Amino acid sequence: MPTKLVLDLGATYSWVNCDDYISSTYQHVPCNSSIANSLSAYGCEDICDGPPGPNCANNSFLFLLEKPLETVDYKKVNTLNDALVDYLALLNNLGSLSSIDNFIFSCSRTGLLKGLAKGVTGLASLGNSNLSIPVQINKAFSSSPNCFAMCLSGSISQPGVALFGSKGPYNFLHGIDLSKSLLYTPLIFNPFGRDSDPYSHRSPEYYVGLTSIKVNGKMVAFNKALLAFDDRGSGGTRISTLVPYTKLQSSIYKAFTLAFLKEAASSAFNLTTTKPVKPFRVCYPAGAVKTTQMGPAVPIIELVLDRQDVVWKMFGSNSMVRVTKKSVDLWCLGVVDGGTIDGPSIMIGGLQLEDNLLQFDLQSQKLGFSSSILSKGTNCADYEFPTRKV
Repeated sequence: MPTKLVLDLGATYSWVNCDDYISSTYQHVPCNSSIANSLSAYGCEDICDGPPGPNCANNSFLFLLEKPLETVDYKKVNTLNDALVDYLALLNNLGSLSSIDNFIFSCSRTGLLKGLAKGVTGLASLGNSNLSIPVQINKAFSSSPNCFAMCLSGSISQPGVALFGSKGPYNFLHGIDLSKSLLYTPLIFNPFGRDSDPYSHRSPEYYVGLTSIKVNGKMVAFNKALLAFDDRGSGGTRISTLVPYTKLQSSIYKAFTLAFLKEAASSAFNLTTTKPVKPFRVCYPAGAVKTTQMGPAVPIIELVLDRQDVVWKMFGSNSMVRVTKKSVDLWCLGVVDGGTIDGPSIMIGGLQLEDNLLQFDLQSQKLGFSSSILSKGTNCADYEFPTRKV
């Protein structure tokens, strides 16, 4: 059955709402089975106290529920859920379906869908975990690279693409192979963060080393020590698909917005702010902002990674959010104050990932990134899917 799942770069395992799960091939994972012994020992359901089904079985291994969404009331959501094994099928480059017959995932309840996109029934794990989709695919097809790529569409009507077990070519319309234009930076796996697995102490999140931020080519002045991990594993720069907008630790956010406001007000852009709309603090009248191939004409944001020549550029299409409601029509800076809470100093959010190709090479532990592919005359909805054979 076609299943819509949210892509989560920070999840340990995938889960599906089993309140509506229909399958004739699923199996529970027995508590003392070889599969259960290879997993973190979260729990075992000895006696099912409800109707037998995907959510309930005797001698069934249990996953401890991860908490990715702030919108969910976890006091009302069951935190232990049955582990299942079933078939996972994906379209391959020959245009047919390839399947994994022992795909491991977790059940969940309907309540966990709160806050997710309309129509989805669960979450697809792309994290740094032995149970993530790319790793399970690599185990099933060991000759394929332990690598995956994703290109999130900036369109609300046209889909992007996720590619597993391939380092390229990534062919888009007009004969463009984006694998040839990627820059690379090391992936950093944080073993001490609060998102680490309590048993393996391995974080499923992906971090990159950020050395500085520039706005319109000018360095933003802030305490660079905030970009490194502290002895508790806080700090660093994390990539997240479940955060809609990039979050900056408060002192970084203050310095960044001041720099952006200054450059936007310069003669190159001549923009004057207006009353903002929550959760944004920097907004401009839409009529005052010019439109280009790269989105709104605003100062370019540059994330300088491990070397000065490895720069992730964010143009207006990845930095600005159009807000239209009632009598309001604004372009707002899609970067928000993350406060001073314990955790990453910077979280790169979903808006900043749109129409960018990201390649996560788990074997070489490096991230390939394209910056906005709009500059190449294509977008993430232009991926050339293979023609499916009947």
